[in-house]
Amino acid sequence: MAVLQVRGLSKSFFGYPVLKDVALELTAGEVHGLVGENGAGKSTLMKILAGVYARDSGEVLLDGKRVEFGHPVQAYAAGISTVFQEFNLLAERTVAENIYLGRELRVRGLVSLKRMNGSTRELLQSLGVTSIAPTALVRDLSVAQQQIVEIAKALSYDARVISMDEPTAALADHEVELLYAIIRRLTQRGVAILYVSHRLREIFDLCDRITVLKDGELVTTAAASELDEDELVRLMVGRPLASFFPGRLDGTVLGDVALELAGVGNTAVDGVTMQLRRGEIVGVAGLQGAGRTELLEGISGAVPFTRGQIRIDGATVSITRPRQAIRRHIAHITEDRKATGLSLNQGVLDNALTIVRATRPRQVSSARRRAAALFVDLELSARGPDQEVRFLSGGNQQKVVLAKWLLTEPRVILLDEPTRGIDVGAKHALYTIVRELAASGLAILMVSSELPELIGMSDRILVMHDGRLVDQLPAGSSEERILRAASGITESEHVA
Repeated sequence: MAVLQVRGLSKSFFGYPVLKDVALELTAGEVHGLVGENGAGKSTLMKILAGVYARDSGEVLLDGKRVEFGHPVQAYAAGISTVFQEFNLLAERTVAENIYLGRELRVRGLVSLKRMNGSTRELLQSLGVTSIAPTALVRDLSVAQQQIVEIAKALSYDARVISMDEPTAALADHEVELLYAIIRRLTQRGVAILYVSHRLREIFDLCDRITVLKDGELVTTAAASELDEDELVRLMVGRPLASFFPGRLDGTVLGDVALELAGVGNTAVDGVTMQLRRGEIVGVAGLQGAGRTELLEGISGAVPFTRGQIRIDGATVSITRPRQAIRRHIAHITEDRKATGLSLNQGVLDNALTIVRATRPRQVSSARRRAAALFVDLELSARGPDQEVRFLSGGNQQKVVLAKWLLTEPRVILLDEPTRGIDVGAKHALYTIVRELAASGLAILMVSSELPELIGMSDRILVMHDGRLVDQLPAGSSEERILRAASGITESEHVA
């Protein structure tokens, strides 16, 4: 029997339907993937199950009995917990205090920290986690550890169903493995997991069944074993995966060397020598900690190189801080757009003008005029230039970051995880933009953890291992070949 059933669920906002007659079923011990583009209705469905939104029609059944939630506390009490992307934790409280916030454990009527700490320790141990102390302040925890606290909090309510919204969006590779292990422990205990992610590999790694939503409607529910990535993408966006990565555009010409590194190094990378030409997209591959991000930070002056040379258009330059890189027409789009790329409470136009205002105040007026046309070229979807970027989708937020840097008129663009946390449709749009930028003569150096993305978009692939550049591979190289190089395995070692 199903633990959770959703039947005929519909929801509208201001007369606009966002869910239309949606059905969903979760069984005990199942990981059920929920996928779709931004705007497909995934978040709305999760929030209805969490008691954040009230449904307009349809029903939710738990263990065959109809349930109604007017508040998230009621959903928790019924055994349905949700771990959202934005954690609901108090930074200045301990792990135990967060888990039992508002329902503190007591002894003889008095709040008992000892009892809460002991119970929290048991919850964490049940997840196989011993590295988090119940008395630790949440502010001192990593993102992955905070996520574990949210999961432990869900378990403290004796959760039967746990919904997870993009749980790996901000995690390193080794932290993703820890999350996988925790999910497996939960399903072994009979907990049903509703798993929302844009990362298709995770969906196939973890999920037993997959439900696809498109434009608020149910497309299909199928066993994961009956689908592959190409078919799943086609169901989500209406086009096959093979068309996702646009090839080099007609008229794209490889020009002169725009950026050259000669034996550069700092505390994170060492002895890196490479060239980047105009019109070229060069991918950078490597495992977590290989020095990919640090390479871009060295070029941009965020963490400057202490040895070696940087040459721009053949001239040796010194870049010891980001302003110098900007003056040299280098744009650095960082991997975490919310933390380092955007001012979330400011409007679209204010964000786009941030760097010009800080570095070229006399050009603000002309940049403001150019911004409107740039938003059109990027196909930015926003209510207007004053809309706060926190209300935009991930793909549109990334377009605002691009606009901010394109207004500086760069010649070299450093892209770090450019499609992290955005849906597959928005990824395709960004890939097209990147190809157009290359065709216009810009030189692009792109770091990505997604090998299909690197293979599909790169004219060459540089592979890093332990802070060093260890290989250069041609376009279209296989994932196996890239991973061997990224792991430090040479061709001769592989043959042997």
